[in-house]
Amino acid sequence: MIDCFALPLLLQVIAAAPVPGDEEAKVLAPISVTAQRVANHQPASTFASPVTALRFDPQINLQARGLPEAQADITVRGGLFENTGFRLGAVTITDPQTGHYAAEIPIDPAMLSAPELLTDFSNGLNAFNASVATVRYDFARIRSGGSASGGIGTDSLRHGSMRLAHRERLSGGGTLGAAISAAASSGDGTVPFGDHDFSRFSGHLQWLTDERETHLLLGFHDKFAGWPGMYTGIASLPETDRTRLGLAVLDHGWRTTGGQWRIGAAYRWLENDYDFDRRTVETGVPGAFEHETHNASLAVSGTQRTGRLEWHVSGQITADRLVRSTDLTEGRFNSRTFGSLGVAPGWKRTFAGGSRIELRAGLRADLSNRDENALAPMFMLALEHPVSSGLDRFHLEYARTSQLPGYTALNSRPSGLFGGNPDLGREYAGTLSAGWTRESADWTLGATLFGRQDEDLVDWTYRSGAPFVRQANAVDIDVIGFEGLFSWSSERLKLVGGYAWLHKDADYGDAEVDASYYALNFARHRLTLALIFQPIANWELRLDNEYRLQEENPLRSSSDAAYLASASLGWQPAPYPGLRIQLIADNLSDSGFQEFPGTPPMGRQLSLAVALDW
Repeated sequence: MIDCFALPLLLQVIAAAPVPGDEEAKVLAPISVTAQRVANHQPASTFASPVTALRFDPQINLQARGLPEAQADITVRGGLFENTGFRLGAVTITDPQTGHYAAEIPIDPAMLSAPELLTDFSNGLNAFNASVATVRYDFARIRSGGSASGGIGTDSLRHGSMRLAHRERLSGGGTLGAAISAAASSGDGTVPFGDHDFSRFSGHLQWLTDERETHLLLGFHDKFAGWPGMYTGIASLPETDRTRLGLAVLDHGWRTTGGQWRIGAAYRWLENDYDFDRRTVETGVPGAFEHETHNASLAVSGTQRTGRLEWHVSGQITADRLVRSTDLTEGRFNSRTFGSLGVAPGWKRTFAGGSRIELRAGLRADLSNRDENALAPMFMLALEHPVSSGLDRFHLEYARTSQLPGYTALNSRPSGLFGGNPDLGREYAGTLSAGWTRESADWTLGATLFGRQDEDLVDWTYRSGAPFVRQANAVDIDVIGFEGLFSWSSERLKLVGGYAWLHKDADYGDAEVDASYYALNFARHRLTLALIFQPIANWELRLDNEYRLQEENPLRSSSDAAYLASASLGWQPAPYPGLRIQLIADNLSDSGFQEFPGTPPMGRQLSLAVALDW
């Protein structure tokens, strides 16, 4: 039950949110999406999931254990996997156990919008337990029709999916839509003990009128994945990970005179069975690594103009519970309730000639019944100025954020394979950034310089005197970085590229640390280039490229430099416009680069996929 003292405050915000009146706008604001920044949205190794579209993103680093759809950590600007949140509509989906499963969203990506990355002020306002970034999704509009797809590939790969949707216009106005989707995949993997067996089912109910919209998303997946050294980094251990996950999200949005609001609720349960050596069998005893978590969330967000100010509000409260675990038994608690609320008034002014200045400043409160509370500032100053070739935008932003660690870090035995620490507390991050963007009709160019101070960040570390223990330790890190982005498009060719540079100074205090698995496992230099080319009618080449130079790590046996690529060649026969045939390759160069030190990478995977839309 959600019983935190923050709940009354959040309920007051929801109750005070204006409701539609006779003078409101007749159409909801369009769904916020980002331009396509990744070329390939269909992997070679299985069916697509929401994380597939994050591979090769210029600002997002997806670190995969084997195939990305099996398990992937999502990091931004050198943060850790727990520092990135995932938001569906108004509500952020959290994983109480560990951030490794934060990106596990059992929803067909066709039911969601393109991802939008929130950093700096936007993350400071909207984040929930995600101190660096939030990946936000809205809900796709349902249209009547369907699709079926299937594929075969190397290493005994087989996968298939089907989606059906129908939309009806209602006699009283508006529409009612429903969509269902099912997908399955299996394969032996590109390395020994790298097999997988996935299934996913999801549904979407949608009610739209001129003034309101309501969405209900339901999803379930059952995933088994094997990979040597998956979490330990010890390649001789044939590890496995099975997750059974259910998710329900309810979201309602409406427009008001001078604003728009939405409320959301989510319920998530996860059963996880991890085995560090599949050759042995343990069940229900310490060392079996069997866990079950449940959590429920309630959220509100919106903007409202009053006079010359536009108020920006975002809040969420979540109650979670570690229902059972064979190994997370040494902590101080197995349940908690925590919440956040951000409020920031904004002011805009437009000058003669079209220039515009915007200022936003506010506070966010992070509350918990198990840890200290926090109050933090956020600030944004932006200037837009028309130029002959388009629009220039300059911005200066600051946000201080915080979050709490998961149960794996808090409740694991101090001396186990994954050594926990019940004394870990609230983590803080303060980010200052300055940037410039120019947008024109067919190209964009942007650059951002940022600095971040991480305080009491939870990292997993290695000590040579205890080589089989991964220890949770707090670390203070000063991070500075640069991001550059560009895009260009013509009738037949689209390009999206990026460059990122990072530098870190870490202080682990009195802890004995010889290597870091996560905080210091980052790319010092990273280049990405996505290409979509249509050389002739009905043919399309898609190519994603990445070159990286990783920070040195004594546990990594591969080179620190790597070139990674995914490619696809697609054909759409003219007589059958709904038919698509694709030849897809992941890890095109067959790179041996270890994204996680000591963990073997996925080898080259080839597949042939056929899809039919109607």
